[in-house]
Amino acid sequence: MLKIALIAHDKKKLDLAMFVKEWKETFKKCTLYATKTTGKIIEDKIGLPVNKLESGPYGGDLQIGSLVASGEIDFVIFLRDPLTAQPHEPDVSALMRVCDVHNIPLATNLGTAEALVIEIKRKLEG
Repeated sequence: MLKIALIAHDKKKLDLAMFVKEWKETFKKCTLYATKTTGKIIEDKIGLPVNKLESGPYGGDLQIGSLVASGEIDFVIFLRDPLTAQPHEPDVSALMRVCDVHNIPLATNLGTAEALVIEIKRKLEG
């Protein structure tokens, strides 16, 4: 089963929830991980089970980075808000860097997220 990490900054959480709802049939075949608030929204609004970690500002981004580094995550979708400064930006940068180091596909906007989910769907079907 593919393991997917889902993260979204506050202004992008609704976008991520709508995206997951659109691709629910694909995501329900995967093991999902998310930061706390994002995971709660996906569970409550979409009805998919999510392994929830801490919220991003409390270390959730770093926890997901640790899972990436240990080979526990196959894909990361992190809808970032590029127009708002984030107090935990160093953690965000560290997560992106660990994805690069370990060659883990990382989507940071809806366009690349859709491309990733198309690939996830292909892997699940093939």
